[in-house]
Amino acid sequence: MQNRSFSLSSPAENMARKIAYLGPAGTFTEEAALKYESKAQLLPFTSIPAVAAAVDTGLAEEGVVAIENSLEGSVTDTLDLLIHETRLMIKRELILKIEHHFLVKPGTEPPDIKVIYSHPQALAQCRRFLERCFPQAELVAALSTTAAVSQMMSSSFPAAAIGTKRAAELYEAHTLASNIQDRSPNVTRFVVLAPHDDPPTGNDKTSLCFTFDDDRPGLLFNIMKLFAETNINLAKVESRPSKESLGRYFFLIDFEGHRKDPSIEKVLDTVKQQVSLLKVFGSYPKSPG
Repeated sequence: MQNRSFSLSSPAENMARKIAYLGPAGTFTEEAALKYESKAQLLPFTSIPAVAAAVDTGLAEEGVVAIENSLEGSVTDTLDLLIHETRLMIKRELILKIEHHFLVKPGTEPPDIKVIYSHPQALAQCRRFLERCFPQAELVAALSTTAAVSQMMSSSFPAAAIGTKRAAELYEAHTLASNIQDRSPNVTRFVVLAPHDDPPTGNDKTSLCFTFDDDRPGLLFNIMKLFAETNINLAKVESRPSKESLGRYFFLIDFEGHRKDPSIEKVLDTVKQQVSLLKVFGSYPKSPG
């Protein structure tokens, strides 16, 4: 009788992780998702809230969204989502170099272009090129850089789109100009959203937000002082409107260290006593980028 070996692995073990991202295929977010997990099953969605909803409901295990660009600053849709709409946490950060390309239908000449499509962030990051080379063209916002290429290719009048090399390949578009962003390097920080953040690695970052019920001198200073006295390095500080009343804000902080580090746990306990609301978005390994 022959001896036969059988695999006892479950079907779940053989299935690729499902990762939601801002699609369609060909966006920078897809590139970031592939950089994070090249063997994952990528699920495209049409908005950042939709990506979060997919993870919240179990359609996907994790989601990848942009949170910050080196030229245009924070992606407010992602910040507002983290503050107001979801309990998902940041599990990882990814740094991606961004190169924008000026795409047209084959045969389209620059003087003929009447409309330029792209995502609002891409239009903003290429403002100088657009103002100098196409001051008369109408700028039209699209849901993504790939959607912009699709709209351009189906346009009945001469048009262009700002998109990625991959989008050009997918839609067989012609590249009129490359690397048209205002400055180089142009990098975007993406985050991976999941039900839980990452355990400590010894080289971590934490993101959180807080707000106050009242408004008096020294409130924000007292919070900043707590981090300074504990020698915790703040990587980013910014504010977002609370959306409840004029003059009330949420303050957002990124700092070095993990929320479970004993010294940081102590600081966060003190912060919680001085603010009306504290929400930790998560702790995660610092990106080498």
